[in-house]
Amino acid sequence: MPALCRDCLHAFDTGRRCPACGSPRLTSHPELWDLSIAHMDCDAFYASVEKRDNPALRDKPVIIGGGRRGVVSTACYIARIKGVRSAMPMFQALKLCPEAVVVKGRMDVYAAVSRQIRAMMQDLTPAIEPLSLDEAFLDLSGTARLHGAAPAVLLARLVKRMQAELGITGSIGLSHNKFLAKLASDLDKPRGFSVIGKAETMDFLRDKPVRMIWGIGEAGQASLDKVGIRTFADLRRWDRADLQARFGAMGDRLWHLARGEDHRRVSPDRAVKSISTETTFSDDIADPDLLDGHIWRLAEKVADRAKAKGLAGRTVTLKLKRDDFRLVTRRQTLPDGTQIADRIYRAARALYDQADHPRPYRLIGVGLSDLVPADTADRSGNLLDPQEARRIAAERATDAIRARFGEDAILKGRALR
Repeated sequence: MPALCRDCLHAFDTGRRCPACGSPRLTSHPELWDLSIAHMDCDAFYASVEKRDNPALRDKPVIIGGGRRGVVSTACYIARIKGVRSAMPMFQALKLCPEAVVVKGRMDVYAAVSRQIRAMMQDLTPAIEPLSLDEAFLDLSGTARLHGAAPAVLLARLVKRMQAELGITGSIGLSHNKFLAKLASDLDKPRGFSVIGKAETMDFLRDKPVRMIWGIGEAGQASLDKVGIRTFADLRRWDRADLQARFGAMGDRLWHLARGEDHRRVSPDRAVKSISTETTFSDDIADPDLLDGHIWRLAEKVADRAKAKGLAGRTVTLKLKRDDFRLVTRRQTLPDGTQIADRIYRAARALYDQADHPRPYRLIGVGLSDLVPADTADRSGNLLDPQEARRIAAERATDAIRARFGEDAILKGRALR
């Protein structure tokens, strides 16, 4: 059976250890050299970056997230052993793992590392479909002739390079379509490399729970439970027409996935639809001056991400969640697109001023949507605000100074509130 050493990349026939270097980290499969659709998922990405940059955290449970009122963005594997999971309320996570070190996320750093990983992927194939900062689909069909190695070898080389050059590990899923590649990448984390071949697809899926299907949440699972569908075998007992009648378009998708069929292509042109960020407060806030400082900081983060992606947006959104959990959302469409923090802030602040504020807030968020290329934005002058052009020029100059001397080289006064 074909086998690959993930440490030295030596290809050989099945054995317990690599005959070249003695490593036990092997991947073997009858279809290893024939499959080309992959899913790469970084291992606890945000936490891994923090541990890389602060070696004192290496052997400690680390949680990335806000204060006690926030939620967990990512937890390292030490914390996951204690039951901590992404999207878990922070107070619950700290009950499970009170010794955890909570670190506030640094999205600009994570985005920079993500771009480095993307560049490594692009050395292998242009067919990359990012799902988030830390995961992507890759189609390596036809790359063997170009690189002189099978896709499996190229993928093992990719994660080895990520660890050597960036200090970040990742797990690979390799299969014959996107659905199965994503399932495979979760089978052996961290630092895993799992393969699901065509011949084994039906047997592999048979007894697996349908909640493994990406996109089926609690409500979807409850709907399936009502009709006795808990495994892929249960799903296969339904006729295609009956699934369509019961679940609509999703029913037809379920029929195909039950048989391991997924005809979606890896799409490198998958568009970003919005850029947003939010923060959950440790204590409810009603003070407009304090909220103003948060609006500015969020506007800066959104602007930084838009600039990093070469994008701008025509619509600014302000999201407010009251202490009674009621959500208030307001939007304003600008005359042209922007990626300037000052313009995003002024629009978001105007939306705040227009809203009623009967209760304190537990969460605030700022977003940018209706995205356009950056080179088409921030061009038109504002006759009602003749100083706007000067503020835009000042922000561009500030960006240049920060790029050279660091993010904290210049701070606005309102950001210190």
